[in-house]
Amino acid sequence: MTAELTESAEGGRRPAGPAGRPLPLWLAVPAAVGAGLVLLLAFPPYGVWWLAPAGVALLSAAVHRRRLRAGFGLGALAGLALFLPMLSWTNLYTGNVPWLLLSGLQAAYLGLLGLTLAFTGPLVDRFRWSWPLVTGVAWVAQEALRDRTPFGGFPWGRLAFSQGDSPLLRLAGYGGAPLVTFAVALAGGLLVAAVWRPWRVLPSAGRGVGFAAGAVALVAGGLLVPLAGTGPQTAEVAIVQGNVPRMGLDFNAQRRAVLDNHVEATIELGRRVAAGEARRPDLVVWPENSSDVDPTRDARAGRRISEAADAVGAPILVGAVLLGPDEGQVRNAGLVWLPGSGRDGSQMYVKRHPVPFAEYVPLRDVARLVSKEVDRVRNDFVAGTEPGVLRVGGVTLGDVICFEVAYDEVVRDTVTGGAQVLVVQTNNATFDVAEAEQQLAMVRLRAVEHGREALMASTVGVSGFVGADGRVTGATGFNTAAVVTRQMHLGETRTVATRVGLWPEVALLAVAAAALAGAALTRRRPLPGVGTATAGDPADAEER
Repeated sequence: MTAELTESAEGGRRPAGPAGRPLPLWLAVPAAVGAGLVLLLAFPPYGVWWLAPAGVALLSAAVHRRRLRAGFGLGALAGLALFLPMLSWTNLYTGNVPWLLLSGLQAAYLGLLGLTLAFTGPLVDRFRWSWPLVTGVAWVAQEALRDRTPFGGFPWGRLAFSQGDSPLLRLAGYGGAPLVTFAVALAGGLLVAAVWRPWRVLPSAGRGVGFAAGAVALVAGGLLVPLAGTGPQTAEVAIVQGNVPRMGLDFNAQRRAVLDNHVEATIELGRRVAAGEARRPDLVVWPENSSDVDPTRDARAGRRISEAADAVGAPILVGAVLLGPDEGQVRNAGLVWLPGSGRDGSQMYVKRHPVPFAEYVPLRDVARLVSKEVDRVRNDFVAGTEPGVLRVGGVTLGDVICFEVAYDEVVRDTVTGGAQVLVVQTNNATFDVAEAEQQLAMVRLRAVEHGREALMASTVGVSGFVGADGRVTGATGFNTAAVVTRQMHLGETRTVATRVGLWPEVALLAVAAAALAGAALTRRRPLPGVGTATAGDPADAEER
């Protein structure tokens, strides 16, 4: 079907009418902003997961057939609409500058995504069937880059983390977060391919309906994907959420009160066990920062934790801040405290991925020029080197601390090391309930990805248990004290995702590289009979 041609301002030719032009700017800008806002609603605390493909489609439509600079700008606009509200919890106690800088940095990656989608426009115009595939792998590539750069990356806002209640979550067991992201973006690509062109004849209209039906079938088809089963053995596990005297960056100024809160809540659990009102747990989990007083050096802190372990008659996994190993350094650690004997020195996990500008400050002198809040981080946290595989109370734990749950390999290493259940120790006292729920969504994906039941233990909430199917039970309230106990099934087998590791992401990135190469060739070779397309506004003379 050959389109009528018109001269472009730069001497080239392109099809006249809607088939050959990008969306008018007065539509493209709202579409880009709408894409970010629609994506935002897919994530907790809103959780309208099925909006994620629609957000992908809106961004694709906004940047299609645009010049590369316009593609970047529209993508960045979508990123700001997404990340400014999503990351607003970062400015609760540190001011606006860190929040704006982090949000702007994350938005720049969506700008690169918009540029990429604009660059591949000639390819998907020539081969309309490729649009969903190119969209899917472009999103995976964007997240792969954002998850790793700079300073180890910041994976917040991955499409996969919006799918906690979606059938597509089941794909995590076969390709992890990258495969789930790919499926969501693929569905969005199908939607934009379905609606982009004003289908003029019945066969073409049928193709549009086919693309839309394909998106629905893709999502619904996730229900047919089998989940990994859990083993027959169980362990009784208790989460203690002790709460803090007050929220904010100075929560640790009350560090002994925070420790006492967790001690007293555990002693009370011990009283209930002794009275026959509760089952004795095989393991008690305290959150990150539950003992900011180093219990290996402070005798009183050590005695208090021993009181709690003796009272409940079970080992405690304690989230502690340890001094050293050198002067001016500290470590964020998970320690094992045994009833009767105290600390088990052979079982300890040190956080491997400290958070830049929160737990350590790279380029401190430069960072201080941006915000003096960096000086709140007086001592840099030292990264651990070993995966968080701990053997406690007959259970092998896969322990990760706080934001580490967002990083694929940090979690996977614990399972390949033998973890039977996943434990996420976190402290949300400097954030809000939205951040806590976003983090819990990551735990849900990890549970399905590795076929392991999981838990998240927070100082202030939200704490809870997650089944190997991603369902949450025993979720606590926010900014409150609570103790919840569940029987957890111990995982035995490894999922496909656990076994193959990075390879699904590598394969998708290879397809993305091939798409970029194909787009580069297509931009050099205009479609027959069309002439030279303008940069970023490729011709589309024939639907194939």
